[in-house]
Amino acid sequence: MKGRASDIHIEPLEDKTRIRYRIDGVLQERLFLPTKVHSALVSRIKILANLKIDEKRIPQDGRFTFKLGDKVVDLRISTLPTVYGEKIVMRLLPKSGHAPTLQELGMRGSALKSFESNITKPNGIILITGPTGSGKTTTLFGALSKINSPRVNIVTLEDPVEYQIPGVNQVQINTQAGLTFASGLRSFLRQDPNIIMVGEIRDSETAGLAVQASLTGHLVFSTLHTNSAAGALPRLLDMGMETFLLASSMSAVVAQRVVRKICVECKKEYDPPEEAIQDIKNVLGNLINHKDVVKKMSEQEQKDIKEMEGEGKIKLFKGQGCDKCGDSGYKGRIGIFEVLLVSEKIGKLILERAPSNQIEKMSIEEGMITILQDGYMKALEGTTTLEEVLRVAIQ
Repeated sequence: MKGRASDIHIEPLEDKTRIRYRIDGVLQERLFLPTKVHSALVSRIKILANLKIDEKRIPQDGRFTFKLGDKVVDLRISTLPTVYGEKIVMRLLPKSGHAPTLQELGMRGSALKSFESNITKPNGIILITGPTGSGKTTTLFGALSKINSPRVNIVTLEDPVEYQIPGVNQVQINTQAGLTFASGLRSFLRQDPNIIMVGEIRDSETAGLAVQASLTGHLVFSTLHTNSAAGALPRLLDMGMETFLLASSMSAVVAQRVVRKICVECKKEYDPPEEAIQDIKNVLGNLINHKDVVKKMSEQEQKDIKEMEGEGKIKLFKGQGCDKCGDSGYKGRIGIFEVLLVSEKIGKLILERAPSNQIEKMSIEEGMITILQDGYMKALEGTTTLEEVLRVAIQ
């Protein structure tokens, strides 16, 4: 907890047990234990999480709470039988009480304006996409916290409930009892909701019910596992959605990744090599010519673009590594985003079952800033590094 880990991996190897922490999205080896203590350690964790100690052949899931000083953390436990014994992964979910705001997450400028204008609409579907661990749920809660008020009835269906928001009716999935995303969504519609949040669209039944809910006057939020914002629309068509229903119900799709922030204690400026400068100019080049997009940007983003246009030397930043950041040069994380608005032209492409690259091309023409561009602008202003953006973003 002191090292800001989000997950703990306890892995049995042939001759020892390896303990790794995921800090700021990257796994780091921290400890090796002798093999003889592995089964005792696993049993202890299973007892805390109310799991069956004698069941070692199938995966199990559980949870327990841990307190350190005045900090409370929920631990989500998952066991998995491997060749050398049971592997355990513990996800640490701090009970911080409040979800971060969209600005704190790193959304800004035209992307923030576009997203905020859509979350205040009375109906439609808003999807957040990205791979596992890219902060989708956190963004959803940032949006829900913003629109939460006594005048609206918000119901959420989650697996598991990660953040608790006062005044929001949050429901935990329970597949063994028959409460799935699809069955829960059906019941929700009888609860007189204004806003519905479904943790994830996993199958065609859930997708169909989400579309129906949005068409009957509800605002629906959900997440989907796709690599880009444009990829979400063909993915829903693959699930069997009707093109005309999708075109009329979708409002916006947000794709996101999380990058590590440069440690402020050991941050320093450097002159990037010529290839890096050329790469930045190639990626951000079309934004310079898109004056409408530049007008909607935040002051910082406009400053980055002006720097690109000028003949001055482009400066980048990196962390040297110090005690505060564990010699990694990074401390904390921030999101990089792309917000695709489903306009009339995009709607026509959905009706024609256009591939994702065509949808993406059209949305860039209409002023969408891509994940890569957003990441490069954050690198120019010294929030993160180019290497970090390239590690997570789509090329």
